Amino acid sequence: MSQGSNFVDYVKICCRSGKGGAGSAHLHRDKLTSTGGPDGGDGGRGGHIILKGNAQFWTLLHLKYRKHILAEDGMSGGSSQKTGKTGADEVLEVPLGTIARDAETGEILFEITADGETKILTAGGRGGLGNWHFKTPTLQTPRFAQPGEQGKEEWMVLELKVLADVGLVGFPNAGKSTLLSVLSAAKPEIADYPFTTLVPNLGIVSYRGGKSFVMADIPGIIEGASKGKGLGFRFLRHIERNSVLLFMVPADTSRSIKEEYEILKNELQQYNSELMQKPHLLAITKSDMLDDELKAEMKKELPKVPAIFISSVAQQGITELKDMLWKAINEE
Repeated sequence: MSQGSNFVDYVKICCRSGKGGAGSAHLHRDKLTSTGGPDGGDGGRGGHIILKGNAQFWTLLHLKYRKHILAEDGMSGGSSQKTGKTGADEVLEVPLGTIARDAETGEILFEITADGETKILTAGGRGGLGNWHFKTPTLQTPRFAQPGEQGKEEWMVLELKVLADVGLVGFPNAGKSTLLSVLSAAKPEIADYPFTTLVPNLGIVSYRGGKSFVMADIPGIIEGASKGKGLGFRFLRHIERNSVLLFMVPADTSRSIKEEYEILKNELQQYNSELMQKPHLLAITKSDMLDDELKAEMKKELPKVPAIFISSVAQQGITELKDMLWKAINEE
């Protein structure tokens, strides 16, 4: 997945489902019958707008320029109790981890998490009942039928939450992209200034015995992200979907490592306290500049989570980190 404009994780679309077909008010007539009873069929249902999970999709880019999604109307009922044809559904394929919400109220409607899973986003109108439904002992020949129900027109928001086994959490410039590029074949944009990563990068990390896991570099958190500062919220929602969180704090941080870890944790806690239930690991990055004595000193000050000193550039501690992550993912 290339960095930049191909990764679209938010689209707003106008959905118009199909109108239901009208019921028929036909009365039975043939060569032998001049005053037959009602035999009007029901109208067909209008087309639904449906979301379908597709594991091959990574982004919502294909929907970015389709502002209006229209499903087909149902057909009217016919004579001899023939039901009208159902309007064709409009099926939108989306990546796993896509959430549908009502654009007006912001309410989350559902989430697509499995390949091939389908859910109705906007339901089509029901078809009207034909006149034979309205026949009673006192009303033998009803000359009316039900009209079809109108389709719905509503604005929907689709958002993507990246699904990964390990999410990298850290302030901008903590070395997340560099670690991802060392561990996997992902080629994130890397430079030594904050906010190089503006979209989540996913990388597949090979582990021994042909095993692998997915790691997501989630763009840097700023203090105040949980209140929507900076690009805060859009990033934080990607973290919700990871099974293990790897906190990354550079060895040369201006604060203490424990303090920086607590700030990161606090941002997540305020955004969604359930994130605190996930396994947390801590990697102290850029550690190639530390000698053993300094590391021993720093260890005394570290927070109470499994921690490791690494250097992506000098390839220090990388294998041990993979072991730690694999263990954390599979302990769940």
